[in-house]
Amino acid sequence: MEYETMREHGEPSVPADLHPEIPHPARMYDYYLGGKDNFPADRAAAERALAANPEFRSTARANRAFLHRAVRTAAALGLDQFLDIGTGIPTAGHTHEIAQTVNPRSRVVYVDNDPIVLTHARALMAGTPLGRTAVLQADLRDPADVLAATKAEHLLDFGRPVALVLAAVLHFLRDEDRPYEVVHTLLDALAPGSCLILSHGTADFIPAEVRDRVTGVYDRATAPLVGRSREQVQAFLDGLEVLDPGVVTVPLWRPDGAPGEGAERVSMYGALARKA
Repeated sequence: MEYETMREHGEPSVPADLHPEIPHPARMYDYYLGGKDNFPADRAAAERALAANPEFRSTARANRAFLHRAVRTAAALGLDQFLDIGTGIPTAGHTHEIAQTVNPRSRVVYVDNDPIVLTHARALMAGTPLGRTAVLQADLRDPADVLAATKAEHLLDFGRPVALVLAAVLHFLRDEDRPYEVVHTLLDALAPGSCLILSHGTADFIPAEVRDRVTGVYDRATAPLVGRSREQVQAFLDGLEVLDPGVVTVPLWRPDGAPGEGAERVSMYGALARKA
């Protein structure tokens, strides 16, 4: 790896393009999940967000568990190609590990715009001997560039179904970033039978003053946090067949066991939908 784990032996020197002095949502998310790949600015910002809404940590964990279940479901439906955009810093049980557990021949392309994510991903994502993984740098806000970079890799066959994974990333796009256009540009490039795995933060269950404090934290980071309503999240799925149970809070999406108390008010919606 290009740098050492950040909490070992103090903070290492890092390339300037990482901007460790500016909080980054991927590194903050890593902190919520108990990871070590974050800088003091990320940890301080994450603690401010947790002070405003202590459920951020449990929401992050619920979202990761949703991702596992949704990827397993897509793989069980026969999809063996995954395009995971805004992957975040990899942890145990990332998309390629889950997909390749179901089908060892699964191929996974990760896309992110953060150099620290790319460094870790390239070091950790070797894949199985049968399946393959690739890690690319591109920005979700430019879906044409994402598609061009992915196709240039010649890892995914766009003539066959692909599972598009947009987990906890679209809420970092402001309305002026045209998030709905971004999603539909990506979906338009995929073959019939492709799936969209989507999770998205919401402020539906959060008091206005808490929402304002949290968004204030992210406004000082490298990306904002835009919580959207259930109806707004549902709009990302227009034209797709939404699989049961529809758009629900992530703990309620095909849970492995009985959901915990308050699962219906977790501030993250999730869904899996299929392209006809």
